[in-house]
Amino acid sequence: MTYHPKSDFLHEITSRGFLADCTDLQGLDERLLNGPVTGYIGFDLTATSLHIGNLVQIMLLRWMQKTGHRPITLMGGGTTKVGDPSGKDEMRKIISVEQINENAKGIRQIFSRYISYGDGPTDSPLVNNAEWLDKLGYIDFLRDIGKHFTINRLLAFESVKSRLDREQALSFIEFNYMLLQAYDFLELYRRYDCVLQMGGSDQWGNIVSGADLIRRVEGAEAFGLTTPLVTRADGKKMGKSADGAVWLNEDRMSSYEFWQWWRNVPDADVGKFLKMFTELPVEECDRLGALEGAEVNEAKIRLANEVTTLCRGADAAAAAEETAREVFEKGGVGEDLPTLALSAEDVGDGISITQLIVRSGLAKSGKEAKRLIAEGGARIDDAPVSDAGLMLDAGAFASPVKLSAGKKRHALVTLEG
Repeated sequence: MTYHPKSDFLHEITSRGFLADCTDLQGLDERLLNGPVTGYIGFDLTATSLHIGNLVQIMLLRWMQKTGHRPITLMGGGTTKVGDPSGKDEMRKIISVEQINENAKGIRQIFSRYISYGDGPTDSPLVNNAEWLDKLGYIDFLRDIGKHFTINRLLAFESVKSRLDREQALSFIEFNYMLLQAYDFLELYRRYDCVLQMGGSDQWGNIVSGADLIRRVEGAEAFGLTTPLVTRADGKKMGKSADGAVWLNEDRMSSYEFWQWWRNVPDADVGKFLKMFTELPVEECDRLGALEGAEVNEAKIRLANEVTTLCRGADAAAAAEETAREVFEKGGVGEDLPTLALSAEDVGDGISITQLIVRSGLAKSGKEAKRLIAEGGARIDDAPVSDAGLMLDAGAFASPVKLSAGKKRHALVTLEG
Protein backbone atom coordinates (compact mmCIF):
# COMPACT_ATOMS: atom_id res chain seq x y z
CA MET A 1 0.00 0.00 0.00
CA THR A 2 1.51 3.31 -1.09
CA TYR A 3 -0.86 5.65 0.77
CA HIS A 4 -0.16 6.05 4.49
CA PRO A 5 -3.32 7.01 6.43
CA LYS A 6 -3.16 9.95 8.82
CA SER A 7 -6.40 9.39 10.76
CA ASP A 8 -6.09 7.41 13.99
CA PHE A 9 -8.68 4.83 12.91
CA LEU A 10 -7.17 3.95 9.54
CA HIS A 11 -3.62 4.12 10.88
CA GLU A 12 -4.54 1.70 13.68
CA ILE A 13 -6.37 -0.83 11.54
CA THR A 14 -3.83 -0.83 8.70
CA SER A 15 -0.95 -1.41 11.13
CA ARG A 16 -2.88 -4.29 12.68
CA GLY A 17 -3.72 -6.04 9.40
CA PHE A 18 -7.44 -5.27 9.15
CA LEU A 19 -7.50 -3.61 5.73
CA ALA A 20 -8.05 -5.55 2.50
CA ASP A 21 -9.78 -3.03 0.19
CA CYS A 22 -11.30 0.44 0.38
CA THR A 23 -13.37 2.27 -2.22
CA ASP A 24 -11.37 5.50 -1.67
CA LEU A 25 -8.77 5.23 1.07
CA GLN A 26 -7.49 8.79 0.84
CA GLY A 27 -11.01 10.23 0.64
CA LEU A 28 -12.11 8.24 3.69
CA ASP A 29 -8.96 9.27 5.57
CA GLU A 30 -9.70 12.95 4.94
CA ARG A 31 -13.32 12.47 6.04
CA LEU A 32 -12.16 10.80 9.29
CA LEU A 33 -9.76 13.69 9.98
CA ASN A 34 -12.61 16.21 9.68
CA GLY A 35 -14.58 14.87 12.67
CA PRO A 36 -16.55 11.87 13.90
CA VAL A 37 -17.70 9.49 11.16
CA THR A 38 -20.51 6.94 11.50
CA GLY A 39 -19.83 3.49 10.05
CA TYR A 40 -21.57 0.16 10.28
CA ILE A 41 -21.23 -3.59 9.94
CA GLY A 42 -24.23 -5.88 9.51
CA PHE A 43 -24.56 -9.19 11.34
CA ASP A 44 -27.12 -11.74 10.24
CA LEU A 45 -28.86 -13.58 13.06
CA THR A 46 -28.28 -17.19 12.03
CA ALA A 47 -27.32 -18.53 15.50
CA THR A 48 -27.71 -17.63 19.18
CA SER A 49 -24.03 -16.65 19.30
CA LEU A 50 -21.40 -15.23 17.00
CA HIS A 51 -18.12 -17.17 16.67
CA ILE A 52 -14.51 -16.06 16.59
CA GLY A 53 -14.67 -15.66 12.81
CA ASN A 54 -16.85 -12.60 13.56
CA LEU A 55 -14.28 -11.12 15.96
CA VAL A 56 -12.43 -9.34 13.15
CA GLN A 57 -15.53 -7.25 12.46
CA ILE A 58 -16.32 -6.69 16.14
CA MET A 59 -12.76 -5.46 16.81
CA LEU A 60 -13.02 -3.17 13.77
CA LEU A 61 -16.10 -1.52 15.31
CA ARG A 62 -14.35 -1.32 18.68
CA TRP A 63 -11.33 0.47 17.16
CA MET A 64 -13.68 2.84 15.35
CA GLN A 65 -15.23 3.84 18.67
CA LYS A 66 -11.90 4.01 20.50
CA THR A 67 -10.57 6.46 17.89
CA GLY A 68 -13.49 8.88 18.30
CA HIS A 69 -16.03 7.69 15.73
CA ARG A 70 -19.50 6.16 15.95
CA PRO A 71 -19.95 2.47 15.08
CA ILE A 72 -23.32 0.89 14.32
CA THR A 73 -23.89 -2.81 14.93
CA LEU A 74 -26.70 -3.56 12.50
CA MET A 75 -28.70 -6.61 13.51
CA GLY A 76 -29.99 -8.34 10.39
CA GLY A 77 -33.49 -9.18 11.60
CA GLY A 78 -34.80 -8.50 8.12
CA THR A 79 -31.98 -9.81 5.91
CA THR A 80 -31.70 -13.05 7.92
CA LYS A 81 -35.17 -13.90 6.62
CA VAL A 82 -33.65 -13.92 3.11
CA GLY A 83 -30.14 -15.34 3.60
CA ASP A 84 -26.79 -14.02 2.33
CA PRO A 85 -25.47 -16.11 -0.61
CA SER A 86 -21.90 -14.79 -0.14
CA GLY A 87 -19.39 -17.61 0.33
CA LYS A 88 -22.12 -20.28 0.37
CA ASP A 89 -22.49 -23.30 -1.92
CA GLU A 90 -26.19 -23.71 -1.25
CA MET A 91 -29.16 -21.72 -0.06
CA ARG A 92 -29.21 -20.94 3.66
CA LYS A 93 -31.94 -22.60 5.66
CA ILE A 94 -34.94 -20.31 6.18
CA ILE A 95 -35.16 -19.49 9.90
CA SER A 96 -38.40 -18.70 11.75
CA VAL A 97 -39.00 -15.15 12.99
CA GLU A 98 -39.14 -16.47 16.57
CA GLN A 99 -35.71 -18.07 16.21
CA ILE A 100 -34.27 -14.91 14.62
CA ASN A 101 -35.47 -12.85 17.62
CA GLU A 102 -34.00 -15.40 20.03
CA ASN A 103 -30.68 -15.30 18.17
CA ALA A 104 -30.67 -11.49 18.44
CA LYS A 105 -30.82 -11.68 22.26
CA GLY A 106 -27.78 -13.96 22.42
CA ILE A 107 -25.72 -11.90 20.00
CA ARG A 108 -26.44 -8.61 21.83
CA GLN A 109 -24.63 -9.98 24.92
CA ILE A 110 -21.31 -10.06 23.06
CA PHE A 111 -21.65 -6.67 21.39
CA SER A 112 -22.07 -4.97 24.76
CA ARG A 113 -18.70 -6.36 25.92
CA TYR A 114 -16.85 -4.69 23.06
CA ILE A 115 -18.88 -1.61 22.23
CA SER A 116 -20.44 1.19 24.27
CA TYR A 117 -24.13 1.82 23.59
CA GLY A 118 -26.08 4.98 24.32
CA ASP A 119 -26.89 8.43 22.98
CA GLY A 120 -23.42 10.05 23.12
CA PRO A 121 -21.64 11.26 19.96
CA THR A 122 -19.55 8.07 19.69
CA ASP A 123 -22.02 5.69 21.38
CA SER A 124 -23.41 3.00 19.15
CA PRO A 125 -27.12 2.75 18.43
CA LEU A 126 -28.13 -0.91 18.28
CA VAL A 127 -30.21 -1.07 15.12
CA ASN A 128 -32.22 -3.89 13.54
CA ASN A 129 -32.92 -3.69 9.81
CA ALA A 130 -36.29 -5.35 10.37
CA GLU A 131 -37.36 -1.81 11.41
CA TRP A 132 -37.47 -0.78 7.75
CA LEU A 133 -37.25 -3.99 5.70
CA ASP A 134 -40.38 -5.49 7.25
CA LYS A 135 -42.37 -2.43 6.15
CA LEU A 136 -41.18 -2.29 2.56
CA GLY A 137 -43.80 -2.44 -0.15
CA TYR A 138 -42.53 -4.77 -2.87
CA ILE A 139 -43.69 -2.71 -5.88
CA ASP A 140 -42.43 0.53 -4.35
CA PHE A 141 -39.08 -1.09 -3.56
CA LEU A 142 -38.69 -2.32 -7.15
CA ARG A 143 -39.58 1.12 -8.54
CA ASP A 144 -37.44 3.18 -6.15
CA ILE A 145 -34.45 0.88 -5.57
CA GLY A 146 -34.54 -1.94 -8.12
CA LYS A 147 -34.24 0.51 -11.03
CA HIS A 148 -30.67 1.35 -9.91
CA PHE A 149 -29.45 -2.26 -10.35
CA THR A 150 -28.82 -4.11 -13.59
CA ILE A 151 -28.96 -7.90 -13.85
CA ASN A 152 -25.65 -7.75 -15.76
CA ARG A 153 -23.95 -6.17 -12.77
CA LEU A 154 -25.52 -8.49 -10.20
CA LEU A 155 -24.42 -11.53 -12.23
CA ALA A 156 -20.85 -10.21 -12.17
CA PHE A 157 -20.70 -10.23 -8.34
CA GLU A 158 -18.30 -12.87 -7.09
CA SER A 159 -20.87 -14.33 -4.67
CA VAL A 160 -23.25 -14.94 -7.59
CA LYS A 161 -20.68 -15.75 -10.27
CA SER A 162 -18.89 -18.43 -8.23
CA ARG A 163 -22.18 -20.16 -7.42
CA LEU A 164 -23.30 -20.16 -11.05
CA ASP A 165 -19.85 -21.23 -12.30
CA ARG A 166 -20.18 -24.34 -10.12
CA GLU A 167 -23.66 -24.89 -11.56
CA GLN A 168 -25.21 -24.60 -8.11
CA ALA A 169 -28.68 -23.12 -7.78
CA LEU A 170 -29.12 -19.53 -6.65
CA SER A 171 -32.67 -18.82 -5.52
CA PHE A 172 -34.51 -15.60 -6.38
CA ILE A 173 -34.84 -14.81 -2.67
CA GLU A 174 -31.02 -14.87 -2.31
CA PHE A 175 -30.63 -12.76 -5.45
CA ASN A 176 -32.63 -10.06 -3.67
CA TYR A 177 -30.22 -10.04 -0.73
CA MET A 178 -27.78 -7.75 -2.50
CA LEU A 179 -30.48 -5.14 -3.09
CA LEU A 180 -31.60 -5.32 0.54
CA GLN A 181 -28.05 -4.86 1.88
CA ALA A 182 -27.51 -1.87 -0.40
CA TYR A 183 -30.82 -0.46 0.83
CA ASP A 184 -29.67 -0.92 4.45
CA PHE A 185 -26.71 1.38 3.74
CA LEU A 186 -29.02 3.98 2.18
CA GLU A 187 -31.41 3.79 5.13
CA LEU A 188 -28.58 4.14 7.67
CA TYR A 189 -27.25 7.13 5.72
CA ARG A 190 -30.67 8.77 5.92
CA ARG A 191 -31.26 7.96 9.60
CA TYR A 192 -27.76 8.29 11.11
CA ASP A 193 -25.63 10.07 8.47
CA CYS A 194 -23.74 6.76 8.14
CA VAL A 195 -21.17 7.06 5.32
CA LEU A 196 -19.05 3.94 5.83
CA GLN A 197 -19.91 0.27 5.50
CA MET A 198 -17.35 -2.35 6.54
CA GLY A 199 -17.30 -6.14 6.25
CA GLY A 200 -15.35 -9.20 5.18
CA SER A 201 -13.77 -9.40 1.75
CA ASP A 202 -16.64 -11.62 0.54
CA GLN A 203 -18.95 -8.60 1.05
CA TRP A 204 -17.10 -6.29 -1.36
CA GLY A 205 -19.73 -6.42 -4.10
CA ASN A 206 -22.59 -5.79 -1.66
CA ILE A 207 -20.74 -2.90 0.02
CA VAL A 208 -19.81 -1.18 -3.26
CA SER A 209 -23.44 -1.47 -4.39
CA GLY A 210 -24.62 0.29 -1.23
CA ALA A 211 -22.17 3.16 -1.66
CA ASP A 212 -23.20 3.46 -5.31
CA LEU A 213 -26.91 3.50 -4.37
CA ILE A 214 -26.32 6.41 -1.94
CA ARG A 215 -24.52 8.30 -4.71
CA ARG A 216 -27.35 7.68 -7.20
CA VAL A 217 -30.28 8.40 -4.86
CA GLU A 218 -28.88 11.05 -2.52
CA GLY A 219 -26.02 12.47 -4.60
CA ALA A 220 -23.72 11.92 -1.59
CA GLU A 221 -20.35 10.24 -1.16
CA ALA A 222 -20.15 7.04 0.87
CA PHE A 223 -17.28 4.62 1.47
CA GLY A 224 -16.71 0.89 1.70
CA LEU A 225 -13.94 -0.98 3.49
CA THR A 226 -13.26 -4.71 3.72
CA THR A 227 -11.08 -6.94 5.89
CA PRO A 228 -9.05 -9.89 4.64
CA LEU A 229 -10.16 -13.47 5.15
CA VAL A 230 -8.28 -14.60 8.26
CA THR A 231 -7.03 -18.18 8.31
CA ARG A 232 -4.70 -19.92 10.70
CA ALA A 233 -1.13 -20.76 9.72
CA ASP A 234 -2.17 -24.43 9.52
CA GLY A 235 -4.74 -23.50 6.87
CA LYS A 236 -7.78 -24.02 9.10
CA LYS A 237 -10.69 -21.61 9.00
CA MET A 238 -10.48 -18.95 11.70
CA GLY A 239 -13.78 -19.72 13.43
CA LYS A 240 -13.36 -23.48 13.68
CA SER A 241 -11.96 -25.97 16.20
CA ALA A 242 -11.70 -29.76 16.04
CA ASP A 243 -15.24 -29.90 17.48
CA GLY A 244 -16.83 -27.13 15.40
CA ALA A 245 -17.27 -23.39 15.82
CA VAL A 246 -15.45 -21.48 18.57
CA TRP A 247 -18.40 -19.58 20.04
CA LEU A 248 -18.19 -16.18 21.74
CA ASN A 249 -21.11 -16.75 24.14
CA GLU A 250 -20.39 -18.68 27.32
CA ASP A 251 -23.59 -20.74 27.09
CA ARG A 252 -22.25 -22.19 23.81
CA MET A 253 -18.62 -22.72 24.88
CA SER A 254 -17.02 -22.63 28.32
CA SER A 255 -14.48 -19.91 29.08
CA TYR A 256 -11.86 -22.61 29.67
CA GLU A 257 -12.38 -24.11 26.18
CA PHE A 258 -12.40 -20.62 24.66
CA TRP A 259 -9.17 -19.68 26.47
CA GLN A 260 -7.61 -23.00 25.51
CA TRP A 261 -8.30 -22.46 21.80
CA TRP A 262 -6.24 -19.25 21.83
CA ARG A 263 -3.56 -20.90 23.98
CA ASN A 264 -3.13 -23.59 21.33
CA VAL A 265 -2.91 -21.50 18.14
CA PRO A 266 0.06 -22.27 15.84
CA ASP A 267 3.27 -20.40 16.77
CA ALA A 268 3.21 -18.54 13.44
CA ASP A 269 -0.18 -16.97 14.27
CA VAL A 270 0.66 -15.46 17.65
CA GLY A 271 1.86 -12.04 16.45
CA LYS A 272 -0.92 -11.68 13.86
CA PHE A 273 -3.65 -12.65 16.32
CA LEU A 274 -2.30 -10.37 19.05
CA LYS A 275 -2.53 -7.44 16.64
CA MET A 276 -6.03 -8.25 15.45
CA PHE A 277 -7.76 -9.50 18.58
CA THR A 278 -6.13 -7.59 21.47
CA GLU A 279 -5.37 -3.94 22.20
CA LEU A 280 -1.71 -4.44 23.02
CA PRO A 281 0.57 -1.95 21.20
CA VAL A 282 1.67 -3.19 17.78
CA GLU A 283 5.34 -3.16 18.84
CA GLU A 284 4.56 -5.43 21.79
CA CYS A 285 2.57 -7.77 19.52
CA ASP A 286 5.55 -8.00 17.16
CA ARG A 287 7.92 -8.67 20.08
CA LEU A 288 5.74 -11.45 21.49
CA GLY A 289 5.13 -12.89 18.03
CA ALA A 290 8.88 -13.19 17.41
CA LEU A 291 9.47 -15.37 20.50
CA GLU A 292 10.53 -18.95 19.88
CA GLY A 293 10.85 -22.24 21.73
CA ALA A 294 9.41 -22.39 25.24
CA GLU A 295 9.07 -18.59 25.34
CA VAL A 296 6.34 -18.58 22.69
CA ASN A 297 4.09 -20.42 25.16
CA GLU A 298 4.10 -17.37 27.43
CA ALA A 299 3.11 -15.26 24.43
CA LYS A 300 0.21 -17.66 23.74
CA ILE A 301 -0.93 -17.40 27.36
CA ARG A 302 -0.84 -13.61 27.01
CA LEU A 303 -2.93 -13.89 23.83
CA ALA A 304 -5.45 -16.21 25.52
CA ASN A 305 -5.74 -13.94 28.55
CA GLU A 306 -6.13 -10.72 26.56
CA VAL A 307 -8.79 -12.12 24.20
CA THR A 308 -10.72 -13.92 26.96
CA THR A 309 -10.67 -10.78 29.14
CA LEU A 310 -12.24 -8.74 26.34
CA CYS A 311 -14.83 -11.39 25.47
CA ARG A 312 -15.65 -12.98 28.83
CA GLY A 313 -14.15 -10.69 31.48
CA ALA A 314 -10.94 -10.67 33.56
CA ASP A 315 -12.30 -13.17 36.11
CA ALA A 316 -13.07 -15.73 33.41
CA ALA A 317 -9.58 -15.34 31.93
CA ALA A 318 -7.91 -15.75 35.33
CA ALA A 319 -10.02 -18.82 36.17
CA ALA A 320 -9.24 -20.41 32.79
CA GLU A 321 -5.50 -19.84 33.19
CA GLU A 322 -5.56 -21.27 36.73
CA THR A 323 -7.46 -24.34 35.53
CA ALA A 324 -4.93 -24.82 32.74
CA ARG A 325 -2.04 -24.64 35.22
CA GLU A 326 -3.71 -27.14 37.54
CA VAL A 327 -4.47 -29.54 34.70
CA PHE A 328 -1.14 -29.34 32.89
CA GLU A 329 1.45 -28.37 35.46
CA LYS A 330 0.10 -29.91 38.65
CA GLY A 331 -1.84 -32.82 37.16
CA GLY A 332 -4.94 -31.62 39.02
CA VAL A 333 -8.56 -31.40 38.02
CA GLY A 334 -9.27 -27.67 37.73
CA GLU A 335 -12.60 -26.10 38.64
CA ASP A 336 -13.28 -24.45 35.28
CA LEU A 337 -13.23 -27.53 33.04
CA PRO A 338 -16.31 -28.34 30.90
CA THR A 339 -18.51 -30.55 33.08
CA LEU A 340 -20.89 -33.40 32.28
CA ALA A 341 -23.37 -33.90 35.14
CA LEU A 342 -24.84 -37.43 35.16
CA SER A 343 -28.00 -38.48 36.98
CA ALA A 344 -28.27 -41.81 38.81
CA GLU A 345 -30.60 -42.86 36.00
CA ASP A 346 -27.89 -42.07 33.42
CA VAL A 347 -25.41 -44.33 35.20
CA GLY A 348 -27.84 -47.13 36.12
CA ASP A 349 -25.93 -50.39 36.58
CA GLY A 350 -22.97 -48.88 34.75
CA ILE A 351 -22.04 -46.51 31.91
CA SER A 352 -19.41 -47.26 29.26
CA ILE A 353 -16.25 -45.22 28.87
CA THR A 354 -17.02 -44.71 25.16
CA GLN A 355 -20.41 -43.24 26.03
CA LEU A 356 -18.79 -40.94 28.60
CA ILE A 357 -16.23 -39.71 26.08
CA VAL A 358 -18.98 -38.92 23.54
CA ARG A 359 -21.36 -37.31 26.04
CA SER A 360 -18.61 -35.11 27.47
CA GLY A 361 -17.87 -33.75 23.99
CA LEU A 362 -14.38 -35.25 23.67
CA ALA A 363 -15.49 -37.35 20.66
CA LYS A 364 -18.31 -36.98 18.17
CA SER A 365 -19.25 -40.66 17.97
CA GLY A 366 -18.69 -44.01 19.63
CA LYS A 367 -16.48 -45.00 16.71
CA GLU A 368 -14.30 -41.94 17.25
CA ALA A 369 -14.15 -42.63 21.00
CA LYS A 370 -13.04 -46.23 20.41
CA ARG A 371 -10.35 -45.05 18.00
CA LEU A 372 -9.15 -42.55 20.63
CA ILE A 373 -8.85 -45.39 23.16
CA ALA A 374 -7.14 -47.73 20.66
CA GLU A 375 -4.54 -45.06 19.86
CA GLY A 376 -3.79 -44.47 23.56
CA GLY A 377 -5.24 -40.96 23.67
CA ALA A 378 -7.95 -41.53 26.31
CA ARG A 379 -7.32 -41.13 30.04
CA ILE A 380 -9.34 -41.25 33.26
CA ASP A 381 -7.85 -39.16 36.07
CA ASP A 382 -4.59 -39.09 34.04
CA ALA A 383 -4.42 -42.92 33.85
CA PRO A 384 -4.48 -44.44 30.32
CA VAL A 385 -7.61 -46.30 29.21
CA SER A 386 -6.99 -49.36 27.06
CA ASP A 387 -10.35 -51.17 27.25
CA ALA A 388 -13.11 -49.65 25.10
CA GLY A 389 -15.61 -51.90 26.91
CA LEU A 390 -14.80 -50.47 30.35
CA MET A 391 -17.93 -49.82 32.46
CA LEU A 392 -18.10 -47.39 35.38
CA ASP A 393 -20.71 -47.70 38.14
CA ALA A 394 -22.01 -44.99 40.48
CA GLY A 395 -19.16 -45.60 42.95
CA ALA A 396 -16.63 -44.42 40.36
CA PHE A 397 -18.14 -40.93 40.58
CA ALA A 398 -17.84 -40.49 44.35
CA SER A 399 -15.61 -37.56 43.40
CA PRO A 400 -15.45 -35.77 40.02
CA VAL A 401 -13.80 -37.85 37.29
CA LYS A 402 -11.42 -36.15 34.86
CA LEU A 403 -11.58 -37.42 31.27
CA SER A 404 -8.84 -36.53 28.79
CA ALA A 405 -8.52 -36.83 25.02
CA GLY A 406 -4.85 -36.33 24.24
CA LYS A 407 -2.84 -33.78 26.19
CA LYS A 408 -4.95 -30.67 25.64
CA ARG A 409 -8.65 -31.60 25.85
CA HIS A 410 -10.29 -32.42 29.15
CA ALA A 411 -13.72 -32.64 30.80
CA LEU A 412 -15.11 -33.40 34.24
CA VAL A 413 -17.83 -35.96 34.91
CA THR A 414 -19.88 -35.67 38.09
CA LEU A 415 -22.84 -37.53 39.57
CA GLU A 416 -25.79 -35.37 40.60
CA GLY A 417 -27.41 -35.83 43.97
